[in-house]
Amino acid sequence: MTGRTCCRAAYLRGAFLAAGSVSGPRGAHLELRTVDLDGARHLARVAAPEGFELGVVERRGHALAYAKGSETIADLLAFLGASDAALAFGERAVVSATRARANRRANADHANLRRASRAAEAQIRAIERLRREGRLDHVRPELREIAELRLRHPTLPLRDLAARCRPVTTKAAAHRRLTKLQRLAEL
Repeated sequence: MTGRTCCRAAYLRGAFLAAGSVSGPRGAHLELRTVDLDGARHLARVAAPEGFELGVVERRGHALAYAKGSETIADLLAFLGASDAALAFGERAVVSATRARANRRANADHANLRRASRAAEAQIRAIERLRREGRLDHVRPELREIAELRLRHPTLPLRDLAARCRPVTTKAAAHRRLTKLQRLAEL
């Protein structure tokens, strides 16, 4: 009854229509419910030659053959002949993954902006303290230059501050200079 690929597809399609369900794409899960563990194992054996490894689990009063993972489930749905459902499932998985990736990037960008903003604020406080105490006039010229640039451009990233230095310097050098000013202000 399940000797050929088309027969296995029909058999599994019948099992899915009779007692199957799918959820996802987040926490994607497809299950085929059976009366007992032997029935679930049989479904797993029918799916195996087609490259689908179904897990088997026994619950109170029934058993399940199940698959997890969006790609596996979309492939299994397509194999069962539910190509529209497979495409919709795959599309939702792609949209969900894209949204998650965009959120991660946005959160990382936001965190980086907050860190840079706090650092610039601390640098400005240190520079203003040095200026109030008259010590800014007595620092090396490159330190005075980066201090003036930071005060003039409080929101500029280090890379852009470094590009405005004369001669142009590196982001690391600009950071070292600002750190030196902060240390001097703490003395």
